[in-house]
Order: sequence, then C-alpha cells, then structure tokens
Amino acid sequence: MLKEIFSHAAVIDRHRVAPLVKERERFLADCADRGHNLTAQRKIAWLLLAIVKTMPLNDRMVDLSTIERSASKAHLRSKCGDRRRFADSSRGIFVSTAKRFFLFLGRFAPSVPEPCTLEREIAGYRRFMLEERGLSPVTVEARCQHARHFVLALRPPTRSMKAISADQIDKYLIAQSRNGWSRRSLAILASSLRCFFRFGANQHWCDENIVAAIDSPRIYLHETIPFAPRWDQVQQLIANTAGDDPVQIRDLAVLLLLAVYGWRRGEVAGLSLDDIDWSGKRIRVYRSKQRRIQQFPLVGPVGDAIVRYLRKVRPRCSYREVFLAIKPPSRPLSASSISAIVRWRLRVLADITAPRLGAHTLRHACARHLLTRGFSIKEIGDQLGHRRATSTLHYAKIDLDGLRQVAELNLRSLL
Repeated sequence: MLKEIFSHAAVIDRHRVAPLVKERERFLADCADRGHNLTAQRKIAWLLLAIVKTMPLNDRMVDLSTIERSASKAHLRSKCGDRRRFADSSRGIFVSTAKRFFLFLGRFAPSVPEPCTLEREIAGYRRFMLEERGLSPVTVEARCQHARHFVLALRPPTRSMKAISADQIDKYLIAQSRNGWSRRSLAILASSLRCFFRFGANQHWCDENIVAAIDSPRIYLHETIPFAPRWDQVQQLIANTAGDDPVQIRDLAVLLLLAVYGWRRGEVAGLSLDDIDWSGKRIRVYRSKQRRIQQFPLVGPVGDAIVRYLRKVRPRCSYREVFLAIKPPSRPLSASSISAIVRWRLRVLADITAPRLGAHTLRHACARHLLTRGFSIKEIGDQLGHRRATSTLHYAKIDLDGLRQVAELNLRSLL
C-alpha cells in the first residue's frame, strides 16, 4: 500500500522501518476504500508515522488520555525539513486519527461513562415508553437523557428514587436556568422529569406526591411568533447557492427539499435512494413523529438538483442515504449537519439574522408561502405532515400581512 501512495524509495523505507507497518498499511487500504483521495492518504500515512513513533505501544489497549498526552508531545516534519510542534488544530487531527487507527485494530479502550445509580429504573422507563406508550425513539431517548442527567447531578448520589426530594428537583431546574436554558426548554425538562417520577410512582419506587411538586415555568399559548423569511429571500438564497462547486450542488438539493416540501432536517438526512421513484416522478419521506410514509410529486427543479448531485458529486459507496459528506471518508450527513448548512447559508448568502436559524426556518418559510398563496390550514398541515390542525395553527401567526389587514379594520363602522 505504501508503494501506491509514495514514489520515493527513501520515504517508503522510512515508513516501513517504523512499528506496526502491516497494521498501518491495512488501515490505509481501508481509508482508500472509504473514499480518501491520494492526498488524504499521504497525510494519514504521515500522521500514522507520528503516532507509532510517539505513543507507547507496549500496552494492548490504548485509551483517549494516552492519545491526548502523546499528541502534546508529537512533532511534524514540514516540507523544508525543520520540526515544528503541532498546532491546536493539528493536535486534534492527531487525536482523531489515532482513535480511528486503534479502533480499526480493536485496541482502543473507550472511556467509561459515569455510572448512573438508577440505570435499572431508567431502563424500565424506556421500555414503558417504547412498548406501552408507543412514543417515537427520538422522544424516548430525549426523556431518558433528561432523567439520567438529573440523577448524575444529584449530590450526594442516591440509589433509590424514594430518597429524592422535590427540593432537589427545584434546585436542578434553577441550576439549568442559570446555565442559560430558556423557559420553554425548562418546561420540557420539567415535563420529562414529571413523566419519569409518575412512572416511578406507579411502580412504587417513589411517593406519588412528588409528581405534583414538580413545577415548570409558565408557558403562554402561542406567545411567540415563529421567524420565517419572505419567499423572495428564499428564492435569493437558492439563487446564491446555485453554482458548479460540489458543495453548492449538494446544498442546493438540500435547500430545495426543505423549502419546497417543508421537510424537517431529519427527514432530509434520512432520505434514501430507494425513496425516489424516477419513473413515476414521486418522492417519499418517512415522518418520524407519525411513524408513517408520505409521498409527494417530484417537482422538476428538485428532481433536477438531486440528479445533478447524484451524477456529479455523490461518491460511489454502499450507503443508501442520498446526501453524504463532501470530504472523505464517505458518510451520511446527520440532521445537525443539515441545520448547519442552512444556518451558514442564511447568514452569509441571504444576510438573514434571527435568534434561531436552521433547517426549521425554511419549513416556516414554506408554511408562510403556502399561507399567502391562499391554502387552508388543513392543506398546509397535510403538506407539513401534521395530524392535528392545532399543530399547524402555530404557523398561521407568520401571516403578518393578513394580521395587519385585520388590525387596520375600521371597527367603528360595525357599531
């Protein structure tokens, strides 16, 4: 493998005399299979050389603290021949590459998370939500994380839910408020803890009176106005994204799916090649909250953008997800990556500022556009995948033009 990466015999010999040469060559071959180009393979090879020369290799397993200590001592030879200490960014690359390398060899010992003293109770709570309540996996994991973080924050630790008092819950909520949590986030946290202790009370693990003692911040119905850019701003954003750069080609398809169909970020990230029916000109999406599949007609501009991305940009790999990372290794984009793409382009290309920007901003823009075009709340809700009209009413508040017309009515003529 080293002969395929380097051409100079002296360089190849330098790599071959270092420890773990066979293991490094197998790792480099795996990187090539994952889509790393020749330049990236050379960079990884030099990093591996620094790793095996710096790290103690006597122990069978390697943990993260050992890698980080070695990274602080590592040096990198520059092109002009002098040795320079790793910068912070290079140290991070050293750590991530070493972690991947020893994971590949089966020799990386992951750090053990702090044990949760009520893990048995939380596991029972998870089964209850999944099997009896039928909640979505995302909701279940979020509620379990809320319960686990609360238990880990208790001082002193406790092994019984009966030993937890309402005062400890109040202090935890106050601490999260001081850490910058909004009222709505605190309300969600309090609701999660209330559900957890209600389940515990039903299992006779704690007193049922503690459930009523969990107080959450007051949230007023429809107190906020969702931010949604105007449709001409969305069109300008799409026009500014159009280009021949691989990142632009991919991001354009992402933006069109969010703006035209009003999908959520997780729905775009989860879009599979099998979800597109090219002959029937249909595209389907899995609604994670409703756990059902919804189909849409494949709009021309959206289909053209996806086809261009698939033909010119998307690497050949075994992943079925449509949208992958541009830089190797090939891997599907996460939901948070979709939001990061939209957030950056809204701020830089469209010069749009708001307290919260992300993929959901284009979902609001889609609802606002449909509202101004005269579509009913029921039709907008069907487009967005809502089961109840009350979920869609939240988007009706963004029809500012209609609200201004109502405010300008001459009520005296009605008297």
